[in-house]
Amino acid sequence: MIITVQQHLQQQQQEFGSEASGTFSYLLSGITLATKIIEAKIRTAGLGDVLGAFGAENVQGEQQQKLDVYANQVMLHCLGLRDTVAALVSEEDEEPVTFDRSPETGKYIIIFDPLDGSSNIDVNVNVGTIFSIHKRLPAAEGDLDASILQPGTKQVAAGYVVYGPSTVFVYTAGNGVHSFTLDPTIGAFVTTQENMKMPEQGQYYSVNEANASQFPAGYQEYLRQLREGEAGKAYSSRYIGSLVADFHRTLLKGGVFLYPPTAKQPGGKLRLLYEANPLAFIAEQAGGMATNGTGRILEIEPRGIHQRTPFMVGSRFEMETLAKCLEA
Repeated sequence: MIITVQQHLQQQQQEFGSEASGTFSYLLSGITLATKIIEAKIRTAGLGDVLGAFGAENVQGEQQQKLDVYANQVMLHCLGLRDTVAALVSEEDEEPVTFDRSPETGKYIIIFDPLDGSSNIDVNVNVGTIFSIHKRLPAAEGDLDASILQPGTKQVAAGYVVYGPSTVFVYTAGNGVHSFTLDPTIGAFVTTQENMKMPEQGQYYSVNEANASQFPAGYQEYLRQLREGEAGKAYSSRYIGSLVADFHRTLLKGGVFLYPPTAKQPGGKLRLLYEANPLAFIAEQAGGMATNGTGRILEIEPRGIHQRTPFMVGSRFEMETLAKCLEA
């Protein structure tokens, strides 16, 4: 029997407590709509003038791709129309997009990377969308900025979409991790796996080894142990270069993904709010772990919307082995 993501959410409504009215599922439908529009554009990217650089840099100082701009506009449009949204925070925008909605109506903050790995589009490699959802704080607890800069432990939901051979939507609302695949014949995401669990141990490690000489000594020792079989088995290397795709493989197959600090970027490269936090939330819900090398990713107190962090995530065995190497 086919169960769409909307039907799944309706079945899960009782788990959302006060959100049982359907407000939350209405919000997520804006995300699934946006990602279906982005998926359609990606599928025909080589047939239209949407490949290559846009000609400008984003707030990160990175060259924007045409599809970055398109995906960002789609997310802003589809989510901005939801009256439950108080603010939208995107990798592509220097400042949040806010809406003049009361706390009683505009209950949610959505933080997202509209097109992760977009530099890979030109060579037809998997890309994705990552999102994180927070509840807006009551007026007595802070302004809208305080609602945006909440630690990852305060996320009410997070997820991502992988655009690849099939288009897969994965999310958690703190009640397990669930996966859906876009069925193009009916235009809907349908349930493919519920209550996903990351294997306790995998056989792959994923890291940009071109930077290995710049890693702190503990990470270099960890990689040596993985390669030489001192961590229980000899691991194989798998690195795509699209965060969503590398994480999705780690979620399904186990193992570890690492983006350590380097001499050039001691504070890390990946962004805390819209890359590390949502993926860490999913990993923990699936039985895995995520760290910045000194502590739990989800407990980091954010200082800015584009804050960067080292990010290591994976199966419990690999993550506990990493912790021992970093403590040595």
